[in-house]
Amino acid sequence: MKNKRVVVGVTWGDPAGVGPELARHVFRKLGRSLSLRRIGHGESRPGKPTLAGGKVAKEALMQSVDLLRSGEIQAVVNGPVSKDWLGKVGFRFPGQTEFYAKAFGLRPDDVTMMMIGPRLRVGLASTHLSLRKAVLGLRAKQIVRAGKHLGETLRRLGVARPKIAVCGLNPHAGESGKFGNEEKKVVLPAIQELRRKTQFRIFGPESPDAVFRRAWMGEFDGVVALYHDQGLIPAKLLDFDETVNVTAGLPFVRCSPDHGTAFALAGKGKARPDSFLAAVRLARKLVSKT
Repeated sequence: MKNKRVVVGVTWGDPAGVGPELARHVFRKLGRSLSLRRIGHGESRPGKPTLAGGKVAKEALMQSVDLLRSGEIQAVVNGPVSKDWLGKVGFRFPGQTEFYAKAFGLRPDDVTMMMIGPRLRVGLASTHLSLRKAVLGLRAKQIVRAGKHLGETLRRLGVARPKIAVCGLNPHAGESGKFGNEEKKVVLPAIQELRRKTQFRIFGPESPDAVFRRAWMGEFDGVVALYHDQGLIPAKLLDFDETVNVTAGLPFVRCSPDHGTAFALAGKGKARPDSFLAAVRLARKLVSKT
């Protein structure tokens, strides 16, 4: 891939959100230095989502799959979409992560949603589930998959032997069983398997209330979080404007900015393009490392 012209496809997201205005900024800023391809079209009043806009966003995702399969693009960066409005036009997936997994013959548990920022890198054992389902359905294999994908991504970003912390599920990582036994029954076996089957340095189960600060201070290169908000709250708190959502485990590079459609900001010139710019730059960098 290093000797091949790399084209990054960019879906502009819901046309009523901030995606189109931010994507235009990305093309102006990076269009001369990177090969970018716009995917999707359609006009909408900023801040006024419609069924037509939902269809535009859905069709862009489907078109991106065709372009990836044909080799016309080697990576895709997705502008923000509305799960609500996509659902109204027949999009039957919790998010874009699960859509791409299905499109390429993978299960949701075959891929990992990660948040990659300048100060914190987080891989998620589970993604778009209710907290109840995420906790009751937690399995060691999910943690192992997230740890492997996070470590592999960190290597592609230049970390030779990543140090990865795995969160506990309960307060204080269970406090030796006082607050729950998931650490002993689920998390620790996953950590032991990661230590056996990878060359990454794996630590844990770590207390969730302190591990993200420790990673931010440089003790760890990345953190495996066990459910959506456990990982995304600290990632967005620290690096909201520059964090990138990365899906690992797909046969191509897929990234997106870490924010949503922000309908209330659309058309007002207040939305920041930093995360979108970071997503395109990171997508191009990750392709070059494959």
